[in-house]
Amino acid sequence: MPETAAHPVVDEQAWMAARRELLVKEKEFTLRRDELSRERRNLPWVRVDKPYIFDTPNGSQTLEQLFDGRRQLIVYHFMFGPEWQEGCPICSFWADNYDGLGVHLAHRNTTLIAVSRAPLGQLLAYRQRMGWSFPWASSLHSDFNFDFNVSFTPQQRENGGVENYAPVEHPGEESPGLSVFSRGDDGAIFHTYSCYSRGLDPLNSAYQLLDLTPLGRDENSLPWSMAWLQRHDQYDN
Repeated sequence: MPETAAHPVVDEQAWMAARRELLVKEKEFTLRRDELSRERRNLPWVRVDKPYIFDTPNGSQTLEQLFDGRRQLIVYHFMFGPEWQEGCPICSFWADNYDGLGVHLAHRNTTLIAVSRAPLGQLLAYRQRMGWSFPWASSLHSDFNFDFNVSFTPQQRENGGVENYAPVEHPGEESPGLSVFSRGDDGAIFHTYSCYSRGLDPLNSAYQLLDLTPLGRDENSLPWSMAWLQRHDQYDN
């Protein structure tokens, strides 16, 4: 059988048979994913009573105000520490997927916003540099990042107290994540879901597209999985 780049090459009939065999597994995966989504929606909620305050272009706002009048709020925890000069390149890779979503999410009663600990001016300057328009708020003056396990004190890092559902090895100052909140008619706010690490994979359309290609993510030979990555304005071409 001839091969191209060490890959089998077959006729159309053989390819179709293999593709249909894989399709069965893809459909099983889709059904399982739908089931997981139902289980996710049925998780119990935790009421959020702590009065978090955020710096936004519209002034200081509460967590409820970040909902922008909608029923649901999705927060992307963007890694951008208070002393950092620019945002995390990995979070920037993820954030490249967010522009254009707001109008669609709004029509499903949902707001998407990024939150980081860097001062608001730093966030807005970096957003302008990267050409983004999604909303971004600073949690610099609140415990929000620490309470939702995406920022860690020096004591936590030294004493092994960093955990996102499981202990985190070699933690840094900041970690990426996503948290979802729901707002009741009476203004009560509930934490419904959070995810970290590979749980964020579905948010990255570039990775989802690469997963459809023969080479896939092609990261196995790198010193670490995302060693190839640059901010989108830093690639040579």
